[in-house]
Amino acid sequence: MPKTVREATVEQLRSFGMTSIFGNPGSTELPMFRDFPDDFRYVLGLQESVVLAMADGYAQASNGAALVNLHSAAGVGHAMGNIFTAYRNRTPLVITAGQQARSLMVGEPFLFADRATELPLPYVKWSCEPARAQDVPAALARAYRTAMAAPRGPVFLSIPVDDWDQPLDPDQPLPAGGVRADVRGDPAALGEVAAALAGCERPALVVGAGVDRDGAFHDVVALAERHQASVWAAPVSARCGFPETHPLFAGFLPASRDGVRERLTGHDVVVVIGAPVFTYHVEGHGPHLPPGTALFQLVDDPATAAWTPLGTAVITGVRMGVRDLLAGPEPVHREAPPARVRPERVHHTESISEALLMQTLAELRPASSIVVEEAPSSRSAMQDHLPFDHPESFFTTASGGLGHGMPAAVGVALARPERRVIALLGDGSSMYAIQALWSAAREAAPVTFVVVNNGGYVALDRFAQHFGVDKPVGTALPGIDFAGLARDVGCAGRTVRHPDELTASLRDALASAEPYLVDVHVT
Repeated sequence: MPKTVREATVEQLRSFGMTSIFGNPGSTELPMFRDFPDDFRYVLGLQESVVLAMADGYAQASNGAALVNLHSAAGVGHAMGNIFTAYRNRTPLVITAGQQARSLMVGEPFLFADRATELPLPYVKWSCEPARAQDVPAALARAYRTAMAAPRGPVFLSIPVDDWDQPLDPDQPLPAGGVRADVRGDPAALGEVAAALAGCERPALVVGAGVDRDGAFHDVVALAERHQASVWAAPVSARCGFPETHPLFAGFLPASRDGVRERLTGHDVVVVIGAPVFTYHVEGHGPHLPPGTALFQLVDDPATAAWTPLGTAVITGVRMGVRDLLAGPEPVHREAPPARVRPERVHHTESISEALLMQTLAELRPASSIVVEEAPSSRSAMQDHLPFDHPESFFTTASGGLGHGMPAAVGVALARPERRVIALLGDGSSMYAIQALWSAAREAAPVTFVVVNNGGYVALDRFAQHFGVDKPVGTALPGIDFAGLARDVGCAGRTVRHPDELTASLRDALASAEPYLVDVHVT
């Protein structure tokens, strides 16, 4: 008997290393899981956006593609916010969704996805509903390769419910072989960048999430030390690309044109590595860089390079590009740039400030821990008092959309169970995906959830000042018992209101083998 589509798909997923499936099943997905293999794991989320974000965290932390299974139409719609985030995060995901039986598609049956492949666009790299059941394995192979090819990202397959039990076509061989994803940039262009770095007076590197994604963290450290270059984190970078306590680390570029230009004044050569030029959040005026500053960019995404407004962009794998720069000419002698002035230590007061919380967490967390952050109003305090010094130690949403951090932390913990995972979340952010606590408890994921509870959407209150809005509406969130919510779904939970309780509460949470939420009320 020939193999069925389902049997062939299971073999493919196993060969890709995709044996963890993140899903929230519906009727049109059930036949996919008949005779579910013993070596596979199904990670259940109680809402599709939670499912998508858990898979996102898992894929980033495991550095491979993850499989997501959603319900047709409405299920994909629920997940769209975090599909957008996965696209901005450059996360390799293979997203499958059920579709009604082919024999019913001539009409409009219940739970039918009309024009299914168009729904997730433009935030997937490729979208397909195979023309025949027998084409599902070939479509899956293409989806996996597309997701993993630079720049990585999510892809989408709509699969009719009656495809899974169909026999394969014995005359059509299954796709075999892999795709080499490393891309080396033009040697002459990289030579130009290396020569500019070697011959300038005061170079600066601007590092983005692509450095950590492509495993170039230590190479960038070597490049900065070789050239005595100041290193800035790119605006709103979603990962840590350089050790933040290193003497060459200069700080974080703001997401504004005027702010970027001010910070980079005095540098005659700027090399942006693994980041756009530049990500802005507010409107600015004037040039993007100070007069006389030459700019170069190393990035793996041709689309990002295409909208770079000045300088020379080199399309290259980040790790390979940086290593080519390291092989460039010997730099001129330079003195080390002035060290960044670190904020002073915070002292205890009658209430818990964001700065005190971050400082305490920095002192208590294990050196190998991973922080998944979604606390926008507390990010400045985090950058001042909670530094990151290691690759794959920090993840946040590249899209700015909420509802990613809590479930993504669960996914990271499932991929890296040997490391303590800390989810650093705003109270407003937490309520976008609070169902993730149930999945954390069910999977016994070792996550410490720290809710920075300031009673509302404080980031919006602060941003309202930019528009001259004195009294923004809909930004208060009083009366939510996060510790109680955690306990109700099987996690440990504790509320902290006073500074004297903070250290012991965080220490207990970090030592717990089970998921543990600490609701910290800050002023």
